[in-house]
Amino acid sequence: MTYEADSPEEYVAQIPEERQPAFKQLQKTISENLPKGFEEGMLYKMIGYYVSLNTYPEGYHCQPNTPLPFINIASQKNSINLYHSGIYAKKELLDWFVEAYPKHCKRKLDMGKSCIRFKKIEEIPYELIAELCTKMSVEEWISIYENNIKKK
Repeated sequence: MTYEADSPEEYVAQIPEERQPAFKQLQKTISENLPKGFEEGMLYKMIGYYVSLNTYPEGYHCQPNTPLPFINIASQKNSINLYHSGIYAKKELLDWFVEAYPKHCKRKLDMGKSCIRFKKIEEIPYELIAELCTKMSVEEWISIYENNIKKK
């Protein structure tokens, strides 16, 4: 499901009404818990949290004029999804999240690479996501990103 939106507010306005409260809570949870330096805006037709070109002028290697993505959230056909690049790039963070998830949610973790799918929106583990958001600074994300890119 793709929404045509120029701002996070426009994006949220297009989400089915019954999903909007959960989506807004997810958005708020991320915004309030990310370390300073990440910005919110539209990225890849989703709401994105990224390192701006002012902070990291090199941008994303696939599209250098694009900010360095970190987290995206999207309302898809059957779920609300959170895409966390740090989980994909740092095994210790992934391991922590996978181990912590069952302590916050009865439902089995539905995840692939960086995508965490929440099919039952009433069971989104906001507290866990808040903690996840605090675990990587802009500086650490840039360092991990550069180390992974330069290896290739």
